[in-house]
Amino acid sequence: MAAETKPKLGYWYLGCLCGAGVLYLLSCAPGALWQDSGLIQYRIWHNDIEGFSGLAISHPLFYLLAIGAKYIPLGEFGHRVNLLAAIAAAAAVANVFLFVHLWLGSKYPAIVAALTLGVSHTFWNHASIIETYTLWAALFSAELIMLLQYARTQRVGYLYWLGLLNGLAIAVHMLASIPLACYTVFLIVLLAKRQIHTRDLLAAALLWIVGALPYEYLIVKNLVQTGDVAGTLASAAFGLRWQGAVLNTSLSAKLVKQDLQYILYNFATPNILLFFVGCFALLRNTARPRLRNILLVLAVLFFVFAFRYTIADRYAFFIPFYCVASIIIGTGAYVANQRINRKAVPYLILFFSLLPIVVYAYAPGFAAKMQLDLGTRSDIPYRNDYKYFLQPWKTGYDGPERFAKQALEPVENNAVIYADSTTVAPLLYVQEVKGTRPDVKITSGTAKSKDAPRFDKTTIEQLLQDSHVYVVSSKPDYCPAFILDDYELVRAGLLWRVVGCKNLR
Repeated sequence: MAAETKPKLGYWYLGCLCGAGVLYLLSCAPGALWQDSGLIQYRIWHNDIEGFSGLAISHPLFYLLAIGAKYIPLGEFGHRVNLLAAIAAAAAVANVFLFVHLWLGSKYPAIVAALTLGVSHTFWNHASIIETYTLWAALFSAELIMLLQYARTQRVGYLYWLGLLNGLAIAVHMLASIPLACYTVFLIVLLAKRQIHTRDLLAAALLWIVGALPYEYLIVKNLVQTGDVAGTLASAAFGLRWQGAVLNTSLSAKLVKQDLQYILYNFATPNILLFFVGCFALLRNTARPRLRNILLVLAVLFFVFAFRYTIADRYAFFIPFYCVASIIIGTGAYVANQRINRKAVPYLILFFSLLPIVVYAYAPGFAAKMQLDLGTRSDIPYRNDYKYFLQPWKTGYDGPERFAKQALEPVENNAVIYADSTTVAPLLYVQEVKGTRPDVKITSGTAKSKDAPRFDKTTIEQLLQDSHVYVVSSKPDYCPAFILDDYELVRAGLLWRVVGCKNLR
């Protein structure tokens, strides 16, 4: 099928962008968030582009854009910044549509690919809360379009755009280093075969440096401040404590089982079989072999990276694989439509593309009835973990803010609250953004309120003498060990009050 004219294709792109945008606008969380997303909001509120977990977790370009959104005087602060992820997700979906349309010259497989990515659980979930991955996906999908345009036209200007976009993606998330390795090999091959000149390679590299400037600034800043070259580079590559997880090469049965469950839940449709059809078609396709090879290699690298990653929220690191897998599924849909001469086939594939939405709607009830173990904690107020983790939409969800208000309002003047990394951000959000109980001192192992005291073995006795002390959780890993070992806890509303030393009783 011949490619459509540019104006008509532009309308389709705009329609895809607006359609995905409306979906994510409706599903976007209205305010405060739990855990990492809440800590992102905390950093944005404090105009913090570096963070507190190492350079690899800084994501400076993302924060610069989010801080800009913070100052738009419309609506709730939390909703404004959450919408950044929604808008970026819509752009990523539209870019996938455009790439597949340009690749195959047909809007049908492009629609299938866009729908597949757009309703995949993890991607949709991260379009509903403030996270970095959707902005990265928007830039990555734009990179693929530049690669395709170069393959179609041989115009070297597209390689310059590729360099700039990947530099910007590096400044958003270090996941961009995986395609960077592929692009580097690709450009070197082009140079060796004299299909581009050295000046072209240098121009692309220079534009990459320009795009990555926010991240490079933080690296240079840390080098100057610490003088520690090895430590700074390790922080830039792995963060403060994730080197072992990033470089992990071992697998366990539990890890494999969880990873397969993640993938099946994201593609909860018979269309997942089209992935294998698409892979087979790409392997047999002789047109634009370099681009085809880059796609397949990226699929393998993204899959392997996420599959053997060991951090608790590694499900998010499958998003790059889902982006490429959606393109391959769209290719499979194109092949199936060409080979199976049945009018019902394209409609059936489109129906199956939307089937995951039905699965997400009924999965929480089914999981609750079966009492399935999601591996999550069960002591978070106003959070039904089955709905929170199994449904990607967060429409109207205000659990974090309700928890924080109910936790803060009853405590005594100048009380001290120790919160874990899941609950500290909503408490700080309600205190700082909403102005609730500024006298209360909130502390944790990550963020804390202004003038919050040090909270450890050496200070706890003095804190108990000077004020009322609370912890959010009484569970190991979420409450300091010295509190659980040495002190009594009494339930006080949503919190636990530290009331005395066990050794004195």
